[in-house]
Amino acid sequence: MISIRTTLGLLLAALVAGAFAAAGSASQGSGDLHVTKECSQYFGQAGGYCTITGSSLNKIHAGTRVVYASAAGATGLDTDLVLDGPGNNDAFGHVTLDFQTRSGEVTFSGGTGRFRGFHASVDVTYDAGQGLWHWDGTYGFTGHDD
Repeated sequence: MISIRTTLGLLLAALVAGAFAAAGSASQGSGDLHVTKECSQYFGQAGGYCTITGSSLNKIHAGTRVVYASAAGATGLDTDLVLDGPGNNDAFGHVTLDFQTRSGEVTFSGGTGRFRGFHASVDVTYDAGQGLWHWDGTYGFTGHDD
């Protein structure tokens, strides 16, 4: 009976350790990225911003601002941007957006704080029914251990 209890105890300990290891790697690792944002405060000027309303990645909180470095052109947007997280937690990227199709791409490559080593590539689409922009793609973290 003692050997069965010992075996079950070791098995349980291994399962718990595996669960913690998986949770730790999921917090950094890579995966699908889905973000929604609203742009009621964006008027096409340099320094203008949209606001994240939801994200599949827990490091991107609702309320985070997406700040655009350059003004929009007549037919689209082609500028660097920053995910401006609280404190020193920013992600750096670039967006190209066609105003006619209301679609484009955003790429991220690096950041500070919790976004150090962050990279992502997402497609941008607009949902007129909801008045929300969507980012759908993939993300990863490289060269960074918490």
